[in-house]
Amino acid sequence: MMFSQSNAVTLEDKIYYAIDVFVANPSEENLKKLEALDKTFHPKSKAEILALVILKSNKAYYQNQFGFTNKAISSYENAWHLFQKNKLSDYDITEFCLKPLGNLYTIIGDYDNAENTIKQYFYIANVEKNQAQKYAAILNLSNVYQNSGRINEAIVLLEKTIKTERLTATQKGVLLNNLGNNYFLNTKSDKAENSYLKSISLLKSDKSQIETLSNAYRNLSKLNLYSDVKLADSYFEKARNEFNKLSNLEPRKKAQFCIEEANLLFKEGKISEADIKIKDAFTILIPYYNKSNGNLPNKKSLYAETTLLDALDLQAELFLAQNQPKKALESYQLSFHIEELFQSLLVYENSKIITQIRNRNRTEKCLDIYYSLYQKEKKISYLESAFVLQEQTKSAVLKQTISKNKTISREEKLILEQLQNWNTIISKEQQKLDSADISVINNAIKKQNELMLLLKSKTSEKSNESKIVAINNLFSKLKKDKAILVEYFYGQNRVYCFTLENGNIKLDFIKNDENSIRTIRSFIDYFSDSEKIANHVSDYNHDGFLVYKMLKLPAKSTYKNLIIIPDGILTFLPFEALITKESKTTNFAKMNYLLNDFTIGYNNSASFYLNSIPFKFYKETVLGVFPIFEKTNLELAFSKKEMEAIQEKFDGNYLSKTKATFKNFSSNAQNYSILHLSTHADSGDIIDQANIKFYNSEILYSELYNLEITPNLVVLSACETGIGKLYKAEGAMSIARGFQFAGAQNLLFSLWKVNDFTTSILMEKFYSNIKSGKSYYEATNKAKLDFLSDESIPNAKKSPYYWSAFVYYGTLETNSNGNYFIWFSILGSAIALLLLFKIFKKWKNSKRL
Repeated sequence: MMFSQSNAVTLEDKIYYAIDVFVANPSEENLKKLEALDKTFHPKSKAEILALVILKSNKAYYQNQFGFTNKAISSYENAWHLFQKNKLSDYDITEFCLKPLGNLYTIIGDYDNAENTIKQYFYIANVEKNQAQKYAAILNLSNVYQNSGRINEAIVLLEKTIKTERLTATQKGVLLNNLGNNYFLNTKSDKAENSYLKSISLLKSDKSQIETLSNAYRNLSKLNLYSDVKLADSYFEKARNEFNKLSNLEPRKKAQFCIEEANLLFKEGKISEADIKIKDAFTILIPYYNKSNGNLPNKKSLYAETTLLDALDLQAELFLAQNQPKKALESYQLSFHIEELFQSLLVYENSKIITQIRNRNRTEKCLDIYYSLYQKEKKISYLESAFVLQEQTKSAVLKQTISKNKTISREEKLILEQLQNWNTIISKEQQKLDSADISVINNAIKKQNELMLLLKSKTSEKSNESKIVAINNLFSKLKKDKAILVEYFYGQNRVYCFTLENGNIKLDFIKNDENSIRTIRSFIDYFSDSEKIANHVSDYNHDGFLVYKMLKLPAKSTYKNLIIIPDGILTFLPFEALITKESKTTNFAKMNYLLNDFTIGYNNSASFYLNSIPFKFYKETVLGVFPIFEKTNLELAFSKKEMEAIQEKFDGNYLSKTKATFKNFSSNAQNYSILHLSTHADSGDIIDQANIKFYNSEILYSELYNLEITPNLVVLSACETGIGKLYKAEGAMSIARGFQFAGAQNLLFSLWKVNDFTTSILMEKFYSNIKSGKSYYEATNKAKLDFLSDESIPNAKKSPYYWSAFVYYGTLETNSNGNYFIWFSILGSAIALLLLFKIFKKWKNSKRL
């Protein structure tokens, strides 16, 4: 049928005709024509807009079929946005848009968006009692949990569904296959095998489930890959038989099969055959890739695709097996590039962090390659390359956010702020557990989804390529600061310790085995209770020395300053309280602490240290928050004394008792050089976020992201302000992190529950040191030494538990502007005195006359 030139032909008819023409003959060439045609349609009526929604959903389906994942996501998002904005109906938006969109989010690692999308249509399916869509939501949600590392949640969801829901044999078989995957990841091999076998028995007779049946056989092959290669091979043959029955498969699925076959061949020692299969995968996924020359793909031809990541990572393993370590590094570098492309697609912090974890595992393999090359060729450049590479993983999401916040528009900032506000509502409602209101959570998710789509429409897709730290500049700064830098990378198999001192770089290793983990955890555990050190002084002395030696820390040096970049569980360790030499003394002031040998400061990454921002304020003024919580079980009796001690030294705005609200704090925070919060805080747990208490509210760490502050210093005089859910790559999701996201560069915060009395003393000494002109870095260390030498403090209170809780993260610089102010004041006073002297002398001479 062809349209005539008659005015009777509506835009709605034209859109539907375009869909029909394309669906009748789908090809990449016709898809490009449809994409071009889509841009020419400008619907106005609801009927026309609905037609465009259907066109975009169909276009997205085929974009995905032809391997254009990101385009497919964008098309589905546009369809969904139009559907919601115009409150359309008469189209199954769940089946034809939300379900595939949620699955694509999972594929690219956008787990927060995937979860939000799936939960939204699960809620609708539950209300409408649509059992088929409810089942699909549970299946897809289990995939999100599995891929984002929430294995136990996936197992609970699947087990509960299988036991309680009315399912067909096919539905049960599909869920059992998923359940087997989670058992496998949870190292429950017997349960995994049982689930796969049950799944196969239920799916064998259903011809619509050939793909899932093939997957179940492939999963059994993976399960046996390391224990029985022959059995793994036989299961893979069964998988191949089923897979070959499929037609019209997406390129991704064809490539995945090639990669799994390559992996099996690799484990069988058939390197050349495995290499051919990897090249087949590249050919399927990358247009114009020429496998005949055997080269790696061109960097410019790569795009955000997890199957490409799998292919490149396995290719690197093959290069290593062929004794080509430098080629393996090249392959891994291409994987790192793809990870950066993924980062540019993600909106939510959590999804970005999970992607970084994947990057960390790859980084560890590269570190081993660089070290083996160094041992062989003795070129220091290999150690430098290893340092730079692991440094890129340190607080990468935090770095990207801080960098991005400098360039994004005010409109984007407002959208991000609203997104965070809705996320807070979800988090606080979820904390109610069984009493949580599902409708409140669903409404918040819906609002988040709308804002997310709006944010994506405002931002351009570009790679978030991280700035590489210039190691020569780092050496120069360390020399200028007379400092040694020790940076850790906490890997799966071992902990890597880089030491940069006097223009040299050294790499040491610590075994990441049960014994070393137990030793470190045991030392950290001393600080979980005020009595543990006091009751086991000798043991503390011994264990502190063991950990000191284990962590490969430098001996006492002419360089007095020591910068530590911790990682993993080391983030919770107070390095200054380590023992450099064992002794039998029970006098805490006389123990041989690392604090005595070095002035110690910390940072999230070497690049933060290298690229520190100049101080904003030249004069030190304090915005203090002191809720005190009088006559309650939260009362901080010595907080008032702490406030008075600081007030004597610095001008400012001291919000105490009922004035210590978050509203008063946030509205004044941009106007003061030091933000001091003396209150209660909590590190949270797996469910609850870290939080800090104001007089009338409890603020989650993520709520602090929206503050937009640039103080010289933030002092968090409260319990556990540096503790939270820990990610190796990113650090703790703590109150301190919340302030860093908001713009704070220099912070003093705590690693455990602190004592009200000793904290007030420590803070008084800290501020006295600042008043005398010392940098925040020096003031922190001297406050601890002053605390230990203070004869008015009893020995029991000089336990490291009381003085080492607070750690300083930030620059070593002094407030140079503040120093100029002091010098100008001194100079001004001197000039004034000179003038007065001259006036007095002149007057005296006139009297003589």
